[in-house]
Amino acid sequence: RGFLSENIFQLVGGLKAGMGYVGARTLKELKQKAKFVKISAAGMRESHVHDVIITKEAPNYRID
Repeated sequence: RGFLSENIFQLVGGLKAGMGYVGARTLKELKQKAKFVKISAAGMRESHVHDVIITKEAPNYRID
């Protein structure tokens, strides 16, 4: 039960964040407003939080 609930929690959190980024209130709006953008590996590294000391790294947010 723990493994599934943790994954669902992360999925819902990511979905809410994505909906917030595009200003969507519903899944239908998200499908209409969403735009996929391909970025380089350097862009991916730069888009992560940097210059912050992390005491415990989140398992779903690794930089390496």
